[in-house]
Amino acid sequence: MKLSLKRLFGRSMTGGLDLAETPNSTSPRSAARRTALVSLALVLAIIGAITGGYYFAMRPVTLKIAVGPANSDDVKVVQTLTQAFSQNKSYVRLRPIQTDGATASAEALAESKVDLAIVRGDVDVPKNAQAVATLRKNVVVLWSVPGKGKKKGAKITKIAQLAGHRVGVVGRTQANVNLLKVILQQYGVDPAKVEIIQFPANEAAEAIKAQKADAYLAAGPVNSKITADAIAASAKDGGTPTFIAIDSADAIAQNHPVYEASEIPAGTYGGSPDRPEDEVKTISFSHHIVARKGISETTIAAFTRQLFAVRQQLVTEFPLAAKIETPDTDKDAVIPVHPGAAAFVDGEEKTFLDKYSDFIWWGLMALSAMGSLGAWFAGYLKKDERDNNSHLRERLLDMITAARKCETTEELDQMQTEADDILRDTLRCYDHGAIEEAALTAFNIALDQFHAAVADRKAVLFSLSQNLQRTGAQFRAAGNA
Repeated sequence: MKLSLKRLFGRSMTGGLDLAETPNSTSPRSAARRTALVSLALVLAIIGAITGGYYFAMRPVTLKIAVGPANSDDVKVVQTLTQAFSQNKSYVRLRPIQTDGATASAEALAESKVDLAIVRGDVDVPKNAQAVATLRKNVVVLWSVPGKGKKKGAKITKIAQLAGHRVGVVGRTQANVNLLKVILQQYGVDPAKVEIIQFPANEAAEAIKAQKADAYLAAGPVNSKITADAIAASAKDGGTPTFIAIDSADAIAQNHPVYEASEIPAGTYGGSPDRPEDEVKTISFSHHIVARKGISETTIAAFTRQLFAVRQQLVTEFPLAAKIETPDTDKDAVIPVHPGAAAFVDGEEKTFLDKYSDFIWWGLMALSAMGSLGAWFAGYLKKDERDNNSHLRERLLDMITAARKCETTEELDQMQTEADDILRDTLRCYDHGAIEEAALTAFNIALDQFHAAVADRKAVLFSLSQNLQRTGAQFRAAGNA
C-alpha cells in the first residue's frame, strides 16, 4: 500500500484544524530526495577527483634543456625538437637554455639549474646525470699538411712524429685539447713537447692557409661540414693532406671507456683522389642527452618516446636528427640510463592505468567504506528519534482503545489534538530519514483506526445524548399531565 503524504497532511483531525494549510517554511526535504542528492554529489565528486587526477597527471610538462655553443649543430637540433613538440601539442615541451658549450651545460645540470642537458661523453659528466639518448657520435680526424717554402719540413705520417711540432685544434673547447693529450700519451708523446694552438671553427681555413700548425685535429660527426671545410682548405694550392691513423684506438677505448674504436670510410671528405684514400682507424665519442636524476620516470619516458617519434618526421628536412640513437641500457654503461628512458627502450613503459590503477582501486574502496560508515553513523544518530517515534505510535494504538471508552466529546477532542502532534512528529521523523516508508504506512493504518474509533465513539455519545434528551422530555411531559 503506497502512502500519500498529501492524504495525511490533508486530513483534518480536529474540527477546523487542517494540516495542509499549516505554514512550515523550515520543513526539511524528504529523506529519499536528500539521499538521492547526496548520492549524486558523491558520484560527481568521485568523477571530478578522477578527472582532476588525470588532468594533473597528463598536463603538459616543460623541461629546461642546456645546450651550446651558439649556432652549433646541437643548438639547431634542440630548437627543431622544441618547435616539433610545440606544434604536436606533446605532453613534454622543451625550453632551450643556451650555454657556452657542453662543459657549461654539464655544470648547469650539476647545479640543478636545468632538467636536461647536451653533454660530451668525454667530459666530466655530473653525478646526477642519467642518459636519455645519444644525440650523435663524433669521430676524431687527425691530419698533417706538408709545409711550403721556408716552413717546409719532414712529412708527418704517425702520431709519434708530432713531438716538437705544432698541432692546431679546431674549436675553442678545452675538451678537444684534453682529447689530443689522451692520444699523445697513448703513444708515449709528452704533451709538453707539442705546441698546441686552438682557433675557432670559422677561422680554421685561414689558420691552415697561414700554416699556423703542422698537423690538425678536429672532432665532429663523420659528415661534419666544419671538418670537411678544414680538410678542403688543406688541399688548396696543390697540397695533399695526410690522414694520421690512430692504430691504438682499441687500447684507448680500453683505458678510457668514454671512447670507442671507429673508422673513417675512404672518400668521406670527397676530393680526387679520395680523401682519405683508404679507411682510417680512429676513435669516437658521443654527445648525450642526459636528464637530472630524480625527474619523474613518466616524464622522461614520454620525452624519449616523443624524441624518437619526431626523429622519423624530421629526418628529411633535418638530417642531423637521424643521428639520434637509444641510450646504452647495460648496467655497466659509462652514463647510467634514466629509468624512464630504459622503460621506453625495453618496451616496459607504463600506461596511466598501470601507474595509478592501485590508487584508484584503493580510493574507491576507501570511499565505499566511508559511505557505509557514514550511513551507519547517520542511522546511529537518529536512533533516539526513531525510538521516540516508536513510543508515540504505541501511544496512538493505546489511544484507539481509550477512545472507545471516552465518556465525553471533550476527551475525544483532546485525543485528536494529541494525535495531531504525533502526526507532525512522525512526518518530521520521515523527512529526517529516521523512519522508512513502511513505518509511515503502518502509522497511517493506526491513524485510520484511531479516526474510526473517534468517529464511532462520537456517534455513540451523540446517540446517548439524544436518547437522554428524549427520555427527559417524556418525564417532563408525564409530570405536567
